[in-house]
Amino acid sequence: MPAAPHATSSQPAALQLQGLVKDFAVGLRGVKLRAVDQLNLCVESGQVYGLLGPNGSGKSTTIKMILGLLAPTAGECRIFGVSSARVEARSAVGYLPESPYFYRHLSGRELVRFYAQMCGMRGPALEARIDETLAVVGISEAAERRVGTYSKGMLQRIGLAQALVHDPRLLILDEPTAGVDPVGAAAISELILKLKSQGKTVLITSHLLGQIEDICDRVAILDRGKLILEGAVADLVGGADRQALVIEALPESEREELRAWLAARGRTLETVAAPRVRLDRIFLERVGRKDA
Repeated sequence: MPAAPHATSSQPAALQLQGLVKDFAVGLRGVKLRAVDQLNLCVESGQVYGLLGPNGSGKSTTIKMILGLLAPTAGECRIFGVSSARVEARSAVGYLPESPYFYRHLSGRELVRFYAQMCGMRGPALEARIDETLAVVGISEAAERRVGTYSKGMLQRIGLAQALVHDPRLLILDEPTAGVDPVGAAAISELILKLKSQGKTVLITSHLLGQIEDICDRVAILDRGKLILEGAVADLVGGADRQALVIEALPESEREELRAWLAARGRTLETVAAPRVRLDRIFLERVGRKDA
């Protein structure tokens, strides 16, 4: 079982899971289903951290335990050094669920105000903070419209706004780009990186692995409740034992000379292929970055 890394600075980790276990009773015979199995994770402050895995891998159950919505069967979860079972720990967290339900009759501004008040925000600074948050997520112009008229991309943005309005140090985003078109997904990725630059810590789940590769510092992969891989994205995808050299197209005779040159030095030319441009890059360059 992979061991949890520990915080490297004097400050506590943003999120520390130690030996986390969650069992569910199945049927009337007392049979236990283990959804999360001895999970150890450490998310340092200021990181964007990807929590990955197929459906049923335990991601959602883990998030619910972090948020205090489920009590762990065993183990411990600490947020900035404070047990997640304590209210003061959860006050440092903003959460965007995978399929949020918002009151459709409220305007975007009213919705964000509602969640701000739920977080205990009051007084003259409240409206200024709402304005600031709406601007950060890029939805100020639609703030007076009813949420029921919003597109999927706009709903995700207003969902980010309600998660951000109380200025949390840790953001938990469960599939924030689910159902959003590539332009909207790119805008959300840019916003996450902007939040990181402001010192926020972001825990994100996504099935869009290209997005995860682009924005995350570290990732953990779960399968059947177990941690099967964890590490820095650069280390996992770096391919330290290989190099790719991009050159102009060579005629066959020159490729043979190159193979011979490499062979004389104990090296092998493994692949000759035209470099590919990622589809999402082509799409964004042609379509442009408009509001979702």
